[in-house]
Amino acid sequence: MLDIAIGTFTMRPYVFAFFAAFLLACVPHVGWKKTLIFTGAGYVMAFVSEKLTITTGFPYGWYYYIETTSDRELWIWGVPFFDSLSYVFLTYCSYTTALLILSPLATRGYELVTLETRAIRKSWAALVLGAFLQTFLDIVIDPVALQGKRWFLGQIYGYREAGIHFGVPLSNYIGWLLTSFALVGLFQLIDLKKDEEQPSGICKMPFRSLIGPALYLSVLLFNWGVTLWIGEKLMAMTGIFMFTLPIVLVTVLAMVRVNRYQEEELRDHIRDYPWSPFNRF
Repeated sequence: MLDIAIGTFTMRPYVFAFFAAFLLACVPHVGWKKTLIFTGAGYVMAFVSEKLTITTGFPYGWYYYIETTSDRELWIWGVPFFDSLSYVFLTYCSYTTALLILSPLATRGYELVTLETRAIRKSWAALVLGAFLQTFLDIVIDPVALQGKRWFLGQIYGYREAGIHFGVPLSNYIGWLLTSFALVGLFQLIDLKKDEEQPSGICKMPFRSLIGPALYLSVLLFNWGVTLWIGEKLMAMTGIFMFTLPIVLVTVLAMVRVNRYQEEELRDHIRDYPWSPFNRF
């Protein structure tokens, strides 16, 4: 058991590095309590979606796990531990990227801050955009993950029938969209409770608003890098071209919107989150 516990970390250091970045962003954002609740509940929801799929084919379509690493890392009821854990940070970075797109932007010194409000956080726009952002991450992740035998992931899963997108069936992406809606909605539900005082863990961390979007971009870069490393140039270029225009649009529009907020938007932000670095009082 000790060897498996150690192997779980040493075999997947990139997963736990991404998870550490998630904690670094989420705790100062919503506090320890909500972060831990979402981590546990999100993991369970993701695990159930994986377990349902390998037994019923829903929601991702029929695929199967190959327990080639079950003697070296943690697996739970036929599902690798790290796989369901990944959903947690993928959901958060997708959701916070949606907040960056939807919220007014302001600077305090060199720091960029999203002037998000409770209305923006719980909005249908954040739900829809966050779910699609997470699904589009998987469009990059899943094809290279399916080639796991060619890199350090290992061949741990496969589809009953090869799909049309580099071997991945469209049902997988439909399932990811459904699950992403559920996970982003879960985060919004957990965050719905209004905090009367500053929750434990929330702090005025420099560039906190950018850590989630930076994590989103880091996941993309990691998977593109692995894809190029194993020689799948067409696969990598497909993902890069798919994201080039959205990244340029988000960057340019963010630059145009900085410090063009209305005083009412700033008041709403401070009213909902008085511990914001923009609270002048």
